[in-house]
Amino acid sequence: MINPKQLNIGVLLYGVGHHQAAWMTADSSIDEFTTIGYYENLAKIAERGKFDAVFFADAQAFPAYSATELPTSYFDPIVVLTAMSNVTANVGLVSTISGTFNNPFTSARQLLTLQHITKGRVGWNLVTSMSDYEAQNHSMLELPERAVRYKKADEFAEVMDKLFESWSIDDYSPDRANNKITKNDNIQPFNHNGDYFQVKGPLTLPLGKEGKPVAMQAGASIEGVALAAKYADAVYSVAWNLRQAKAYREKLDRAIRESHRPDCSIKVFPGLVTYVGKTKEEAQEKKAKLDDLLPIDTALKQLEFFVQQDTKSWKLDEKVPALPPIEEFTGPVGRYQTVLEIIEDRNPTVRELLGYLNAGGGHLTLIGTPEEIVDEIEKWMKAGVADGFNLMPPTLPGSLEDFVEFIIPEMQKRKIFRRNYNGENLREMLSLY
Repeated sequence: MINPKQLNIGVLLYGVGHHQAAWMTADSSIDEFTTIGYYENLAKIAERGKFDAVFFADAQAFPAYSATELPTSYFDPIVVLTAMSNVTANVGLVSTISGTFNNPFTSARQLLTLQHITKGRVGWNLVTSMSDYEAQNHSMLELPERAVRYKKADEFAEVMDKLFESWSIDDYSPDRANNKITKNDNIQPFNHNGDYFQVKGPLTLPLGKEGKPVAMQAGASIEGVALAAKYADAVYSVAWNLRQAKAYREKLDRAIRESHRPDCSIKVFPGLVTYVGKTKEEAQEKKAKLDDLLPIDTALKQLEFFVQQDTKSWKLDEKVPALPPIEEFTGPVGRYQTVLEIIEDRNPTVRELLGYLNAGGGHLTLIGTPEEIVDEIEKWMKAGVADGFNLMPPTLPGSLEDFVEFIIPEMQKRKIFRRNYNGENLREMLSLY
C-alpha cells in the first residue's frame, strides 16, 4: 500500500504566545520568558511532538510604544537556537535573517557553523524587515522602499549561496605524511562585486555533507514571491481562508514558471492558529477567555501597522472604514491582504476585526475538537495549498502542548504525519533533495 502524503509541521516561537493577551493569563510564562530554560523547554516539547522545525521571527527594534508590548524574541535567535540544539537531537532550527541589515559573510558563517554543530538541522528565513524603527538602529533614517529592499535581498541571497558553496568538506583532508591539510587549489575567492555587497570569499568553513541550510522566504508581495521563486526551498505564507491560500499558491507557481528554475518544487507552509478541546465548546471557551483579556491599545497598534493607517478615529463597535485596494498599499502586503479578506468574509466591526487578528495576525484559525481541526488541515493538504503548516500557538507552552497532546495523534492516526524521526536532517525531513 502506498503511504499517503505526510505533512510537515513547524512552530513559530513568539514571546509567550501569539495571542496578545497570552501574558495576562494566570498560568502565563511571562516570568520565564527571559530565561534560556524557557526556550529549551519549547524545543523539547516540539521534538516530543515530532515537529520538523522550530522557527524564530525577529525584529531589529523594540520601540515599546505600549506598556503591554513584548519584544518579538528576548534573545538573539541564532544564539538561542544554538542553545536549543544542545537539548534536542532531531527537530530543525530556523532563524530569521534580514537582508536589509545583515552582513552576508557573518550570517553565512553563523548559519553554516550551526549546520555543522547540528549535523544538518538548520534553516534560515530571509526577510527585508518592516519598520523604520529597525532601520534607525542600523544607521538609516528610514526603511528603504520595498523595491530597493528586495533588490538588496536578491543580492544577499546570491552572496549567501556563493559563500555556502565556496568550498566543500571534501577539500578538508589532513594528510600528515604529505604535509597537507586542504586541497587548497579548490578553495578560491569568488570575488563578488555587486550594488550592495563586495565579498571576496571563500567562507572560513566548508559545506558539509548535509548540504546548505534550508532557505525559507515569507514575503507575499510580487517582489517577495519572485525572490522565493528564485532562491527558496520553502515559504511561510499568510492565508485566512482557502481562497486566499489558493491565490497565493497560484501566484507562487506562476513566479516559479517565470524564474530561472521553472521545474523546482517549493514547499508552502501557511500559518496555523489552533484552539483545541474535547468539545467545540471547550475550545471556544479557551479563545473567549484570552479575548476577554485583550488590551485594546495593543491590538489597535497592531492593526495600525497592518493597515498603515491611524485608527484613533475608528469606532470600536462600528464597521471597519473603507480601506484602499491592495494595489495602492506600500506596507507588508501579506497581512494587509488578510485584513481585506476578513472584511470581505465577515463584514466585521472594528472590535470584531481585532478579535480575528489578535492571535497570529489573521492566519488560518481553527477552533474545535482534534477531529474537526484535522478535517480542515486535511482539506488544505488535499487542495494542494499546504505542504504543511507553521503553528502559531496562542499561548506558550500551553497551546503547543495541546497541539502535541491532541492534534498530532489525530494526524498520526490518519497517517498524514510521522510517528517517529528516522535520523534525517532538516532537508531530508522536508523532502528537499
